[in-house]
Amino acid sequence: MFDGKVAVVTGGARGIGRCIAGEFARNGAAVCVIDKLENDYFVGDVAEEETLRRFAEKVVADYGRVDYLINNALPLMKGVENCSYAEFNYALRVGVTAPFYLAKLFLPHFAPGAAIVNISSSRDRMSQPQTESYAAAKGGVSALTHALAVSLAGRVRVNSISPGWIDTSFARYAGPDARQHPAGRVGDPLDIANMVLFLCSDKAGFIDGENICIDGGMTRQMIYHNDFGWTLNAE
Repeated sequence: MFDGKVAVVTGGARGIGRCIAGEFARNGAAVCVIDKLENDYFVGDVAEEETLRRFAEKVVADYGRVDYLINNALPLMKGVENCSYAEFNYALRVGVTAPFYLAKLFLPHFAPGAAIVNISSSRDRMSQPQTESYAAAKGGVSALTHALAVSLAGRVRVNSISPGWIDTSFARYAGPDARQHPAGRVGDPLDIANMVLFLCSDKAGFIDGENICIDGGMTRQMIYHNDFGWTLNAE
């Protein structure tokens, strides 16, 4: 399906990113991964401007073009009580600045029909305590998505995905963990990778500037104390 295409995946050495990279490769694409962890293409920190420049230069030198840019690298998750100024800004550099700057660096090299998919999170609209750096980064990339879609109109389609609970080990859950999801199960990386490939395909040619939440319905479920079996045990 993607024979001869070039896919760039940030944070592609493990978890959801590794699954995305693997699915692109399985469908015929050449895959260029950047990650701080060891991988077969490029090891580096997407928070660093010079690293992004060197990575982009390598991709262009190796392939001459980019068909798909998947911004998946994981921001730091720390909260207002223990997150330093430097740490908060580091999370934003990974989660928002890197997707922006890679889009800018690759702009002259996007092939006709190119697509960008940013991996946000359902935490762009809901939170747990002490997660401000991660939530801000994910909210930022969701907003960046529609801004880029407008700026790149007619050149590159730009969408984002907001995963909910995705178990990157493909573990299967039973009981309350599964039943709290209207879909009846916890997600796995293929749930996200399948949507990434769809959004990059011609079948999604009329989807642009959109954020698609893939969370098994969790963010659609209203929860009230003592209603439908939900009980708050505050400590």
